[in-house]
Amino acid sequence: MSLKPIGLGWVLRGHSWLGWLTLAAVLAGCTPLPPKNTDNLCHIFREKPGWYEATLASSRRWGIPIAVQMAIIRQESNFVADARPPRPLILGFIPWFRASSALGYPQAQDETWADYQRETGNSWAQRDDFADSCDFVAWYCAVSQRKLALAASDAKQLYLAYHEGHGGFRRQSYLAKPWLIDIARKVDQRAWRYDAQLAGCRNQLAGEN
Repeated sequence: MSLKPIGLGWVLRGHSWLGWLTLAAVLAGCTPLPPKNTDNLCHIFREKPGWYEATLASSRRWGIPIAVQMAIIRQESNFVADARPPRPLILGFIPWFRASSALGYPQAQDETWADYQRETGNSWAQRDDFADSCDFVAWYCAVSQRKLALAASDAKQLYLAYHEGHGGFRRQSYLAKPWLIDIARKVDQRAWRYDAQLAGCRNQLAGEN
């Protein structure tokens, strides 16, 4: 018996409203929804227990706290799996090319993601996979920690290095971007809140996994 791929031509043929609804349902089912409450780490992990396991594994592998990983991902994509930078519009209505190749939970660009795949051997990693994404964030922060002598718990400095790149951080390019320094400060504050929340539910989460 041979298996044949099922195309979407039947859905689009005739542009029927039923076909479009079916297509929308199929596509929606392929993308995981973000957590309902992104301000509380315990609520996030109870809703998505696999995420706790993934961030714990990344923390053990790279030495970057769970709260730091989650605060960075929260800032970059708000936990939207297929997040991309918006397309600029020409004449107010014509979509143009995106300014960046950033994609997925970590908003990692193509070149940096390729570096991660090569250096970790995780060649099948995908930016819309949460476990791969948090491992990437922890890996990048661990590299920042080593190259830039940053503390593993210093979410503010780690985020600035994450956003500007290691070269940009060394040049202190962020000093010309007050808005970025403000965001990095908020990431740091969120990391501290996440860490305090996690302290109250860590034992329960460990018992459930």
